[in-house]
Amino acid sequence: MNSIQIDFSVALSPGETYQTFVEDFNDWWPAEYTWSQDQLKTIYIVGEVGGLCTEIGPHGFRCDWGRVTELEMDHKLVFKWQIGPRREPIPDPEKASDIKVIFQDQGGSTMIRFEHYNFEKHGEGADEYRQMMSSEYGWAYILDRYQKHCKHKNN
Repeated sequence: MNSIQIDFSVALSPGETYQTFVEDFNDWWPAEYTWSQDQLKTIYIVGEVGGLCTEIGPHGFRCDWGRVTELEMDHKLVFKWQIGPRREPIPDPEKASDIKVIFQDQGGSTMIRFEHYNFEKHGEGADEYRQMMSSEYGWAYILDRYQKHCKHKNN
């Protein structure tokens, strides 16, 4: 099954770009793309191997939606995407897809290479899920929010 690959540049160093992705996750991730929606308290990625990707909602509601599997500080972040085709949590990481984000120095800017792969691990509905995430309402929308946040930080 095909992966989703998106490359784009931002006018920040790789270290700043990485930090913005991980440390500012709550600031750029669209709340409408969470279970808590407009009642989201925080959403974050713990930047270490084994670190959880977590949403905290109203009344302490907590949902872990991924786990960091590889990390090269300021250069590479890989994590399990434990959200299924019907937007349900996937507790078993063996049934989850993967996200890889590479931050490459371009001398004054950074090329971000984003890849969402292993959709087949989601089982039934995986191809439709990949199609949805590759639409203008999927990763294109989400990563556009990230790009705009990076641009705002640079100004």
